Amino acid sequence: MSEIRFSSKEHEKFFYTMMAKSRVNDCYHRAFFYCVGISDTARNNVGRMFDFKQDCIRPEGLHEGWQTGGTVRLTRLAFNLWNGYAEQGDERMSTPYEIFDCGYAPYFYEAIKMRYPEYCRDLPAVKTRADSAERGGR
Repeated sequence: MSEIRFSSKEHEKFFYTMMAKSRVNDCYHRAFFYCVGISDTARNNVGRMFDFKQDCIRPEGLHEGWQTGGTVRLTRLAFNLWNGYAEQGDERMSTPYEIFDCGYAPYFYEAIKMRYPEYCRDLPAVKTRADSAERGGR
């Protein structure tokens, strides 16, 4: 796994603490705990969103009073990356259009890369017309 970009030292500490607590180091757990750890409010309520004994998400945590506009978005993404969860009857709220409309969006890409490492690899640079012209080619 390449270097991880965290939003803060607290985010980084939370991520590694949760990974040790869950005792499962797979793409599902990494993406979930990374995502939840972005916000201090979500970090403080991780037990409301994740059942450590059953090793599963708690969808009811999405509608609790501590949730804010931003934490709802990161919770939706974390749940979706965990198992494809989208709230029945409100699936449109789990689209990129809705989820990425917040300040956490740059970190959401990191969570996606964790969940889908086999697809999120670096691609070779694309040659542009400007690049070709600089080298005297067409």
